[in-house]
Amino acid sequence: MSLIFIIFILLVLLSLEILYFKLADHFNIIDKPNHRSSHTAVTIRGGGIIFTLAALIFFCAFGFPYPYFVLGLFAISLISFLDDILTLNNKIRLAIHLLSVLLMFYQWELFSLPWFWLPIALVFVIGTINAYNFMDGINGITGGYSLLAIATLYYINDYIVSFTSPELLIVVGLSLLVFNFFNFRKKAKCFAGDVGSVSIAFIIVFLLGQLIIQTQNFSYVLLLLFYGLDTVTTIAFRAIRKENIFEAHRSHFYQFLSNEKKLPHLLVVAIYIGVQLIINLTIINFIGTDLLSALFLIIASAMLFLIVRFKMEGKQRLLKYKSID
Repeated sequence: MSLIFIIFILLVLLSLEILYFKLADHFNIIDKPNHRSSHTAVTIRGGGIIFTLAALIFFCAFGFPYPYFVLGLFAISLISFLDDILTLNNKIRLAIHLLSVLLMFYQWELFSLPWFWLPIALVFVIGTINAYNFMDGINGITGGYSLLAIATLYYINDYIVSFTSPELLIVVGLSLLVFNFFNFRKKAKCFAGDVGSVSIAFIIVFLLGQLIIQTQNFSYVLLLLFYGLDTVTTIAFRAIRKENIFEAHRSHFYQFLSNEKKLPHLLVVAIYIGVQLIINLTIINFIGTDLLSALFLIIASAMLFLIVRFKMEGKQRLLKYKSID
């Protein structure tokens, strides 16, 4: 892809994002802060629609590749956008999510593999999409973390093993740059919304699936390890506290850092990106296809993360621990 064409697509995406802002402002598609919010100002919601628009531009400009993936992405993005503004029935939303995931599986040619891969893949995909949605709570975190994931995947695709269209990675990366321009700041112009967090998760999971199927190397799931650690440990702590894990909350570690410790959002995001970058470099340079080393990385990272959480948050907050003294 030539530099001129890259600049052209970047300008198109920037124009589409600005156009969406005008439409969102006209139709009152905004996010009003409440007691669970990590922001205080009314902000445009759904700016992450640019990720799906980028995928559609890629689809039309480069010969209509990956049609089932794009159809699934469009369906899950549309239902997420409608849910952002209307609050749909959960059964309808879940049905479309399942249909979209099955379309992704068909694009992966997963149905030609032994049947037991289907439930494994379903848990991974649905879990990752929901984790992304849970983690989208402060300025810059979805855009920044996702840009690192796309950049890492581009490096792997270019220098280690070719597993997907480089044009798809570039166009999605450009959409993340546009979104981050408006979101990765102290006072965000827009939030991703469900349409943004769900769609970029769907895209990244599709790319990861392509990579894993091509290489048969499951270590690459660790490219999202830090999100996974925050999500899994938070769910575990909430279950221990006998809370409803499906209710909205502010129990994630990034929320503790930004809300209780009052760290600037962008500093918290920088911490998450920095830690995940170290993990990504470790995977690429030291782990490779060694699953035993990958398992050690998971265990060591989980133990270190739990130590940090207990040290900073304390047993009382995490477990509602009460001394018997």
